This record gives sequence, C-alpha cells and structure tokens, in this order.
Amino acid sequence: MYLHGWGVLEDSTEAVRWFRLAADQGLAESQYFLGDIYEVGRGVLADNISAHMWFNIASANGNEAARKDREKLEIKMTPADISEAVNSARTCMSSSYHNCR
Repeated sequence: MYLHGWGVLEDSTEAVRWFRLAADQGLAESQYFLGDIYEVGRGVLADNISAHMWFNIASANGNEAARKDREKLEIKMTPADISEAVNSARTCMSSSYHNCR
C-alpha cells in the first residue's frame, strides 16, 4: 500500500505508528497524514472524529491541505461530531500531543 504519494511501500500499521511519533513532535505534515489515515481507515479503523481532529491540528500548525480536507470532511459529520473533534484537538494540543484520541 502506498501512503498518500510518499511512493514508499509501507506496512499500514507501522506507518501509523511512525506518523504518530512524528505528529507528537508537532510536525504538521505527519498530523495531516494521520487525518488522511483516519479518514479512510488505513491501518486503523476509519474514524471521522479522529480524522477531523488531526486535520484541525495540522491546519493550526500551518498545513493548508489539512484545512481544505477538514472542510470537506465536515460535510459528512454531525454538528455533535464536529464539536467532539474540535474539543479533542484542543485537548491534544494543550497537552503537547500527549492526550490525543
């Protein structure tokens, strides 16, 4: 499986682990890829709330593609789900990425 244009064949579960380690360091690109991974369920169960949370975090850290993907994802979500995702992003960021979904 190729991960979002990286061009390197990866084990999906292992890729999630490495992206999470990088995301926990505040790397917006990895946070964006986690949003993508959770949106489609690659190596994890698909989870729009987690996807939105990671897109929101990546967007806050300057990733423009994450902002656009978050907006597209919101069309598929309920207001309650969006609220939960926003609160999760706040909790995650305020804990320096230690308390994330």
